[in-house]
Amino acid sequence: MRCWKLSHGEGIHGSQTLNMLDVATRIEERSCHGSGRVPNDVLEATSPLVLRGIASEWPMVRASNRSASGGADYLRGFYRDATVCAFVGGASAEGRVFYNEDLSGFNYESHMIPFDRVLDILEQHAGDTEPPLIYVGSTTVDVCLPGFRRDNDVGFGEYSPLASIWVGNRTRIAPHYDLPDNVACSVAGRRRFVLFPPEQLENLYVGPIDFTPAGQAISLVDVRNPDFNRFPKFRRALKEARLAELEPGDAILIPSMWWHYVESLDSFNVLVNYWWRKSPAWMGPPVDVLMHALLTIRDLPEAQRRAWKGIFDKYVFNGDEEFVAHIPEHRRGVLSPLDERRARELRARLLNRLNR
Repeated sequence: MRCWKLSHGEGIHGSQTLNMLDVATRIEERSCHGSGRVPNDVLEATSPLVLRGIASEWPMVRASNRSASGGADYLRGFYRDATVCAFVGGASAEGRVFYNEDLSGFNYESHMIPFDRVLDILEQHAGDTEPPLIYVGSTTVDVCLPGFRRDNDVGFGEYSPLASIWVGNRTRIAPHYDLPDNVACSVAGRRRFVLFPPEQLENLYVGPIDFTPAGQAISLVDVRNPDFNRFPKFRRALKEARLAELEPGDAILIPSMWWHYVESLDSFNVLVNYWWRKSPAWMGPPVDVLMHALLTIRDLPEAQRRAWKGIFDKYVFNGDEEFVAHIPEHRRGVLSPLDERRARELRARLLNRLNR
């Protein structure tokens, strides 16, 4: 089946609203019921998009739509002996995976436990009015549930994305960004997404980059209950925010570097997501450059920082063939277009310099 576009205000589930926030813009939608494949133009998109019903024919979706216990039992059918990292916190966390009060630690504990035990705990607390925080983040599907993707998968054309599974109860994940592009499929329970364009960085009050709940820097704003006295510029971010709410079988495209807040709305929620990069595999993560720039550039005298900003602009962000045309081609070295061999040589050179 093909996908077709819906207008911004025409969402299939348009009656559901985010009452606690003023997010006027709904993410554009396409109806993709039963298609099971991401359209080629979506794979190259740089703006968010909701894909309604793209995973609606999955057996997992049908099982979870019958009942939460049915969805859990379906997952148990693929469980062998996989152990996963579970975040467990008290009811006072209100589902928010976050820091403690003074950012000296987190509001949860990490435990390595069997995956089927996580399902048991979720079922035990399904009826609680104030349940504990239970959350299993990104876990490779093929390792955790071998065979699951035979009947529960989405096609990506020429790309071979990494498929991960996320399981929990009513959890709230702070705004963060990921380097890869991402298609996230809600396969049990409902989910709410609030996305912010990359340029909203200065209005999101981002926390530490070297001490994070799950490896990515996060916004310190509680999106569901923002403290505008403490975080006044967050109002600007909300004006640019985009909202979507997913039912089981729906998916959302989250383009690279878009900040996203994720809220699970039911006592049993399962999401399967797919990450892929449009750049070659030999390219390293840019956050490594950020870390090294903090070490070598940030605290230089102002005049030197300005000079290095110009150097980065010319060599990295705005460089072109003309800028290096005066250098013989065989002597351009790392200024030549990179390939796997040159990248390997450059990485070795960097390691030698860092180890001095």
